[in-house]
Amino acid sequence: MARRGSRERTLKILAAIPKEIRKAVRAEIEKQAGGIVESQKRLVAEQSGDLRDSIRYQMGNVELDSSANLASGKAGQGDPDLTATIIAGDRKAFYARFVEFGTAPHENGGAFAGTQHPGTAAQPFFYGPFRANKKRAKSAVSRAIGKAVKAAVNK
Repeated sequence: MARRGSRERTLKILAAIPKEIRKAVRAEIEKQAGGIVESQKRLVAEQSGDLRDSIRYQMGNVELDSSANLASGKAGQGDPDLTATIIAGDRKAFYARFVEFGTAPHENGGAFAGTQHPGTAAQPFFYGPFRANKKRAKSAVSRAIGKAVKAAVNK
């Protein structure tokens, strides 16, 4: 069970970190997030390129524009300067979730009402590279923190 106020206390501690250390850590976070995004873009099934183009990372607190978006972690939480959220999907590529997880057979509605859709197979591209690179990214950020602290102390 988490202690009360632990998130607020952690954010307060992070805010007290000197700016040069935060800058170095942010650069490493962006580098690692960019690497994960590139891996995801290489794996995504491509027809029009809209889904590939919608894969991105965003620094700071993120407000997702659609429930169809895929996002790494819990979007909108953490230190805004040191939080990267990886996102796939946008208003144009609303189908990111359907590609990642597939769809079940179902009856169509709308213009094709009454017809049977056979479903689609999952074509995972998002969570695989995220999970595969998460540990390496955490280690790289930890090393960046250590280097930045040593550099700040030795000034």
